[in-house]
Amino acid sequence: MNRLSLAAVIAQVYPLRYTPVGLPALDMVLEHQSQAEQMGQARQVRLELRATAFGHQAESLSRQTLGTGFEFSGFLTNSRNGKGVVLQIQDFTPLS
Repeated sequence: MNRLSLAAVIAQVYPLRYTPVGLPALDMVLEHQSQAEQMGQARQVRLELRATAFGHQAESLSRQTLGTGFEFSGFLTNSRNGKGVVLQIQDFTPLS
């Protein structure tokens, strides 16, 4: 199963683009910070993850302010150039 749920803030947003069939697409960078336990020790976790949204989600996310927090869910795939992974966003909800 390939499913990811991540609480993160929008750290960077690229200009809204359109696929060859006219579908809105948005590339962005998400930033996550949390604390996790590893072998009985607390560990600070910080990561940046590239992400892409399509359709109405892309349009909605393109209007959000940098630093806004959401819970993103989707799946991981290779980036278009094959270097690294990208979260394909399928849903997002504001963090309370």
